Amino acid sequence: MKKQRVNVISLGCSKNLVESERLMRQLESKGYDVKFDPERPEGEMAVVNTCGFISDAKEESIQTILDLCRLKEQGRIGRLAVMGCLSQRYLEDLKREIPEVDLWYGKFDWPRLIEDLPDLKETLTPPPLWERRLTTPPHSAYLKVSEGCNRFCAFCAIPMITGRHKSRPIEEIEEEVKSLVRKGVKEINVIAQDLSAYGTDLYGEAKLAELIERISDIEGVEWIRLHYAYPADFPMDVLEVMARKKNVCKYLDIALQHISDPVLSNMRRHITKEETLSLIKNIRERVPGIKLRTTLMTGFPGEGPAEFEELMEFVATQKFERMGAFAYCEEDDTFAARNFPDSVPENEKEERLNRLMELQQEISLQHNEKMIGSSERVLIDRIEGTTAYGRTQYDSPEVDPEVIIDLRGRKDIKPGDFIEVKITEAYPFELLAHPIGK
Repeated sequence: MKKQRVNVISLGCSKNLVESERLMRQLESKGYDVKFDPERPEGEMAVVNTCGFISDAKEESIQTILDLCRLKEQGRIGRLAVMGCLSQRYLEDLKREIPEVDLWYGKFDWPRLIEDLPDLKETLTPPPLWERRLTTPPHSAYLKVSEGCNRFCAFCAIPMITGRHKSRPIEEIEEEVKSLVRKGVKEINVIAQDLSAYGTDLYGEAKLAELIERISDIEGVEWIRLHYAYPADFPMDVLEVMARKKNVCKYLDIALQHISDPVLSNMRRHITKEETLSLIKNIRERVPGIKLRTTLMTGFPGEGPAEFEELMEFVATQKFERMGAFAYCEEDDTFAARNFPDSVPENEKEERLNRLMELQQEISLQHNEKMIGSSERVLIDRIEGTTAYGRTQYDSPEVDPEVIIDLRGRKDIKPGDFIEVKITEAYPFELLAHPIGK
């Protein structure tokens, strides 16, 4: 029997990517020929895993669905299925507006797709739902430890899409990590909507420190990196683990959003400026050398010129090693959309955003210039000709700087290797280096 091809197109964040990888593993176990994000989708089926977080992401998801509908009309693909955050949030509207789609699923019921497709190889024992076909480089993987969020920030639609926070059992996560290591994974990027709340629903208390400790004890795990902690109720005991364990990266992604008390209150962030400053001070003291990544927002209702200048001063004094920012975009049905006029003009939001990122570019360059002449352990992601691209423990895939390494004269280095390099040049968002030794 000819294999049936299924094209899986994954949009949005790394948490979405994990679900796409799980879907692909299940499809392959049933005998399907699965292609990930193909340049030319064709064959019996296409599945698009959508994002519904902000307006740009929603537009990209809808445009992707419409593009696939045209391919279906042209006969290049057979059936079309849609899953993920966008369809979770707007299912009935989408069904009505895009009738060309054959199968609809939300964010959590995608296993029904597996049940709805015929088993081509009479699978006796399907793999557990957490198993995946990795799409990341084989030495690196994302590890989703929980789903959902209980915070209900004024600007955020995530709780409406994902529902309440739900942690995975520690034992199941350990089993997944061991499986990833057997496949050659060395770097584990731990992700969640709210990492700070991990374990509170299952165990009655935060268990992030215990989880990271137990993952770090698994042989073969070289790097563990933590993403998307929430500042309120931050589990301080995880810092002791981070300071003590060599394979827990001295890196923390913690979205702060703002620093002005009136704006934080409007955002319903459950934390004050004073508490935020105290938290940052504590983190840096307890984990010497830690690099912090944060995300900030400009133009939220209540941010006037004074509040924005307060934000600029905050960034200038805290000098975050890694920072992203975006302009506020009103989201349907959120607390902010229902209660606050979107009063800051779009051009003003963008101007503030540009000023903030220009400041951060200067700060990033200062941080990187301090590294010139130092030696760093780098994980090699890819090699192009005589140039290798890697990352330090302070750099997360896709969002943080790369180390660009001159490999001329070296034939022994390959993707997935850890090597020592000497930093020779610095730019705001990349470093240049050459290997040490041999």
